[in-house]
Amino acid sequence: MSHQRIKTPCIGRCSTVYGDLVCRGCKRFHYEVVNWNQYAEVEKRAVWGRLEALLVQVVQAKLEVFDAQRLRDQLEQRQIRFLAEQSVYCWAYQLIARGARAINQLEAYGIALLPEFRDWELPALRDAIDREFFLLSEAHYERYIAPRFLRGELQMRV
Repeated sequence: MSHQRIKTPCIGRCSTVYGDLVCRGCKRFHYEVVNWNQYAEVEKRAVWGRLEALLVQVVQAKLEVFDAQRLRDQLEQRQIRFLAEQSVYCWAYQLIARGARAINQLEAYGIALLPEFRDWELPALRDAIDREFFLLSEAHYERYIAPRFLRGELQMRV
């Protein structure tokens, strides 16, 4: 595995350039994508933390990591980049996101699908996780961020 520090959540599929308020690739808000390089470390950690919490919520509802060391070993062996300080459920997502088409026995990686997802193909599961992660990020934006913008816009008109 590359031991270079992952410096940004960007995965190279930015949709904010097309007007999305939440990036369909990394799930950051449009202004976070634009301002990332100006953010202090505390601001970057806050974004990473929110993304991690939302992703863990989605992934934990679909699978169980029963052997974190085996998962880590497999990620390193297959040179799949991951953040060691993040939840093992983020690691599991990285494995599925990068290897969904090549993995035959998920249990060999220290992961088991929950009963209601055992019949799913991994590419379909990966896509479902990504879609749900995006919807949660979008809902978070609508609930906590957009109202601030709207209030500011309304105050300027009055």
